[in-house]
Amino acid sequence: MKSRSYAGIQEQYAGSEKSKIVLIPVPYDGTSTWQKGADKGPEAFLKASENMELYDIETETEVYRQGVYLTNPITENSSPEAVVEAVYNKTKKYILRNKFVTIFGGEHSISIGTIRAFNECFDDLSVLHIDAHADLRKSYEGSSCNHACAVYEASQTTNLVQVGIRSMDVSELSVMDKDKTFFAHEMAQDEYWMDNVIEALGENVFITFDLDALDPSIMPSTGTPEPGGLFWYETLEFLKQVFRERNVVGFDIVELCPNEVDKSSDFLAAKLYYKMLSYKFENTEEEDEFESNFHDSKPSVTKFNRTEDEY
Repeated sequence: MKSRSYAGIQEQYAGSEKSKIVLIPVPYDGTSTWQKGADKGPEAFLKASENMELYDIETETEVYRQGVYLTNPITENSSPEAVVEAVYNKTKKYILRNKFVTIFGGEHSISIGTIRAFNECFDDLSVLHIDAHADLRKSYEGSSCNHACAVYEASQTTNLVQVGIRSMDVSELSVMDKDKTFFAHEMAQDEYWMDNVIEALGENVFITFDLDALDPSIMPSTGTPEPGGLFWYETLEFLKQVFRERNVVGFDIVELCPNEVDKSSDFLAAKLYYKMLSYKFENTEEEDEFESNFHDSKPSVTKFNRTEDEY
């Protein structure tokens, strides 16, 4: 992946020091078990972003003016555990620099690292898991850092709220909190599901968004598409409500599996990312400082002494 700014934005909005937002690409696809290609997702997302209009009509904002720093991609792929550790380290490094940290995968196992970092840095973290799959296995194919285990750790260490679930293994029932799980078939019949999700969330929220949560009619380019998913405007309505009623501290987007024939999924992912930023900073003036809600005692930063290119 060649070096470039996010969405081709001007240098004044792309520097690491002044940017409020950090974007970390993770082109990794080491544990997926059906269609491969999620490692190509970040590059396809970035290319689509370069061809996207940067004025958001709905919010009447140009959120890129808050500054978006695109880091070098995480290229570690020696083992699933090493990837999770690299993602954790780099994510935490930028959280501690008081940035609004976002991550684009790659397959869903990378979220183990992102959630771990956010959970260490923010009080009483809720994880909003938007996905077709439960991803609650403690271990799969000999590793706890598998895509099928993406939110198992979060289920044990955070307030995990799952939305859009429509595929799972029976073994995951023993881990799942059904009071905080919103199944797709039930959501289709419940006009109040968005309000109920918000009620289940605490104040500080990290969002992990697996693109296969969306219906394959609008998002066919994922590794494991499932029928019966979310549609565009209901997704935006829900996300807008989350951002307005809770303190979203960061998010990741995963599982874009691009294909050469249809680029619509790439553009949807690009637009979704930009929409989420637009909702976060909708009422923020360009010169305002982003303020994090860290633990009173910040985690140690001594481990973050490697150069950028080593991640």
